[in-house]
Amino acid sequence: LFLSLSFLMFTAYHRVLTKRPILVQSVSTAVLFGAGDVIAQQLIEKQGWGQHDLKRTLRMSTFGGIFAGPALSTWYRLIDRKVTTTNRVQGLMAKVVLDQFVFAPFFIAAFFTGQGLFEGKSINEIKEKLSSGYTTALIGNYKVRKKKKKKKRVKIYFNNIYIKKIWPAVQIANFYFTPLNYRLMVTNVVALGWNAYLSTVNQRS
Repeated sequence: LFLSLSFLMFTAYHRVLTKRPILVQSVSTAVLFGAGDVIAQQLIEKQGWGQHDLKRTLRMSTFGGIFAGPALSTWYRLIDRKVTTTNRVQGLMAKVVLDQFVFAPFFIAAFFTGQGLFEGKSINEIKEKLSSGYTTALIGNYKVRKKKKKKKRVKIYFNNIYIKKIWPAVQIANFYFTPLNYRLMVTNVVALGWNAYLSTVNQRS
């Protein structure tokens, strides 16, 4: 019964995803961006549910739905269409390099700008936010920093240490094995820790 129900749900999801890929991916991205902020507030910052900033979670979720989802969905389709080569390995590596060194810097800048706008900040305040948060997040996208052994495992994970170690391998596998319509779903699930990290950096910037 469980397998039959799961198959029916997957079939329905696949049908809707095929018809309206950007819409479906935007909704799922909104949910997972919001989940990333919940992780940030409850597991990293340990605010407790009584002190949980719901507006902050909604800002993250809104950014995921109206920008991150459509942008990532369009980006994956663009590089899949434009990067064409008979050598599959070269094409794969070109996609990963473009993703990490062209799209990632733009995306991180858009994230801090978007959050600043949602927070009602002025242009100068947004510039200040970018100045204090952008470099930290961009370096965090590429660099694995060592943490003291005394740190709790959950905090290490959601400070994106584990994510950063596996991210290149995930994207290589994602571009190589995953059908185009499902790549963003894979990215979103793996990026839960990264979203939590971004939320925390944004809060501190």
